[in-house]
Amino acid sequence: MTRPRIRIGMVGGGPGAGIANAHRMGMRLDDRYVLVAGAFSRSLEKSRQAAAELHVDPSRIYQHYAEMAQEEAAREDGIEVVAIVTPNDSHYPVAKAFLEAGIHVVCDKPMTDDLETAIALHELAQQRGLVFALTHNYSAYAMVRQAAELVRGGALGELRIAQVEHASGWAAARMEDDPHNKQAAWRLAPDQAGEYSVLYDLGTHAHQLLRFVSGLEVTAVAAELNTCVTGRRVFDDAHVQLRLSNGARGALWASMAATGNAHGLRIRLYGDKASLEWEQIDPHHLTLRHLDGHCEVLTHGYGGQSAAAERLTRVGLGHPEGFIESFANLYSDVAEAIERHRLDKSVPGADSPLPGSRDGLLGVRFVKAVAESHLAQGGWIEVATES
Repeated sequence: MTRPRIRIGMVGGGPGAGIANAHRMGMRLDDRYVLVAGAFSRSLEKSRQAAAELHVDPSRIYQHYAEMAQEEAAREDGIEVVAIVTPNDSHYPVAKAFLEAGIHVVCDKPMTDDLETAIALHELAQQRGLVFALTHNYSAYAMVRQAAELVRGGALGELRIAQVEHASGWAAARMEDDPHNKQAAWRLAPDQAGEYSVLYDLGTHAHQLLRFVSGLEVTAVAAELNTCVTGRRVFDDAHVQLRLSNGARGALWASMAATGNAHGLRIRLYGDKASLEWEQIDPHHLTLRHLDGHCEVLTHGYGGQSAAAERLTRVGLGHPEGFIESFANLYSDVAEAIERHRLDKSVPGADSPLPGSRDGLLGVRFVKAVAESHLAQGGWIEVATES
């Protein structure tokens, strides 16, 4: 029997938006969704323009997200899930409105821009028993899933050292005043992205990737933040020392000002038996280096992969899969969760690879602890890890 496609709506993602295109391509790739409604922009005219381009029924375009949540929840053919692709400061009220309307949520990271609202949203998602997913799409790469399986299977032995970085050069020059750069306009604005924008934007990705692959929690941080570009109103560079839940030590570097770096996401883990390395710029490969000196380069799509990596492999035979496929993988995980919820009202548990509201809460706690450490001249600050 053919399973019905999942009806999805979108808040944000109007003309000139960036990451929304990756969301829309990802949800289309496996043909498990149909985009049927939206509040794509604060401007109704721009929202209607986006709807025409996306072939969305103009009668299901809304002036405001709250109106969309209420009216779609009341329709027999209303949306089952919403994708939120708005600036950081609006994630909490938008997600709250849809959860309260009984609609599942896919939200861009960070989950919220302060700890109080992160706690409230995590509790609300749990109380409502709905699927809540964060688009930490890097943990949806096949070779990242493979890396996590290797760590849990003991291939590295006892983890000792962790190094993770998301060091991009996208804002190495001043671009805040460019009227044509919509991303810079809000990502570098403290009222929309927060003073700690580099941490919310890039640091939370690195933090979640480290937790996902290592299986460990960050329990304490010591940090220094910097603004490299003169006149910038947000921090654009962060250096963070880490203590992990098994006693291991590590470091996290997040930067918008790493001149020349195209993307800069990399993780390296060192155990007493072996180490591993993965870079998003070459996501097809995972490198293992052993204690006796020999090195293995594992390639996506070839034999010997774990089941967790194999299920994310579409083509195989050495054909690279990348950024858009990682969004498709995440949206596929969301689809599986929603289809299970249709049957028995269950939501993903702790064993699910899908980043959820707990991951969002821990990400915001991490940002808050880094900020406190910076203000304390780099002193060690503990990070709570309980739900």
